[in-house]
Amino acid sequence: MEPDELLHELEESGLRGRGGAGFAMGKKASFLPKGSMDKYLCCNADESEPGAFKDRLLLQRNPHQLVEGILIGAAAAGANRAFIYIRGEYELQAEILDRAIREAYDKGYVGERILGSEHSISLVLHRGAGAYICGEETALPDSLEGKRGNPRLKPPFPANAGLYQGPTLINNVETLCNVPAIIENGAEWFKSVGTEKSTGTKIVSVSGNVRRPGNYEIELGMPSRDIVYGLAGGPPEGRRVKCWFPGGSSAPVLVEKDLDLSYDFETMAEAGSMLGSGSIIVVDDSQSIVSLALRLAEFYRHESCGKCTPCREGTNWTVKMLERVESGEATPADLDVMADVQTNIIGNCLCVLGDSMAMPVGSMIEKFRDEFEEHIEQARRRNGGLPLAAHGGRADEAVGSTAA
Repeated sequence: MEPDELLHELEESGLRGRGGAGFAMGKKASFLPKGSMDKYLCCNADESEPGAFKDRLLLQRNPHQLVEGILIGAAAAGANRAFIYIRGEYELQAEILDRAIREAYDKGYVGERILGSEHSISLVLHRGAGAYICGEETALPDSLEGKRGNPRLKPPFPANAGLYQGPTLINNVETLCNVPAIIENGAEWFKSVGTEKSTGTKIVSVSGNVRRPGNYEIELGMPSRDIVYGLAGGPPEGRRVKCWFPGGSSAPVLVEKDLDLSYDFETMAEAGSMLGSGSIIVVDDSQSIVSLALRLAEFYRHESCGKCTPCREGTNWTVKMLERVESGEATPADLDVMADVQTNIIGNCLCVLGDSMAMPVGSMIEKFRDEFEEHIEQARRRNGGLPLAAHGGRADEAVGSTAA
């Protein structure tokens, strides 16, 4: 097949990115300019999102499926140089993948004039050093070039000026692993399952308070309850789902009633969250929502590159405020300020790392405001303090009423 035929088939399939943003792969590949210049394909195997472990399985169990997907994707986009950027902690998976790449070179599937065609491509495996930020599509090329992994200003976008300032296509492991099957069986075959706008199947990583955590390949559009309770067994006996992350720790949380929604890109977005990487984290009613929010904020503060002010200062400030909530030093009025700050972070950062903290933290405050307030009051009592007035009253007012 000619590159244009490959590209057409990928566009027709409706394959959407399986790494987070859910952007159509074929359309993304079509953005690369035509011409004979060096073009790059980067496979993002930096699976650092808390709750995500699907790519690890694909890399470990079927590395040649990824290699083949990269070769076909590169041919469709006209790329002649390919890189796999793998998470530093994935040592075993890197060894398996390195061996698979050598086998592909030995067979003549990678290299110069592949199988007698005019297409040539090099494929290099590059191990990261464990930084979450390097999974971002503009920080990844910086890290590949040997620089510190910092996001770049956009535009220009990677399709025009990515790795080594050349046109670059960046795709997730699972996205590329779908490519060989689509080309072999056709776009109509791929579209025969899933929904109209969320075609195909999806590997869902289910973790947290469930009886059978693991990876499950599901048809997009499947009821979320069938995934959490059917496949993963639901929470332990006697427990109920308090909240759940539909797409990893960066997705706004949903509550138990939202399990009746179908699991696809559009429905999750309409519900105020996102499908993201397809990593469902289940939280049952034995867990403290305050501790969960604090632990999540601490992760993103630690992983922030510090390049832009809203993320650097916003993540640090949020952690400090949640520590005040945890210890009972905050007031209910502080919750309003904290929720407002999250909205100021969202959309104002150089990349989406700040948003990845602000969206779930903001959603927890919105959906579990009563629990936050109750936690503040109980923590104050435990620490020998005095209860606050019911709705954001000042501490001196509470003292006065108690003294009276």
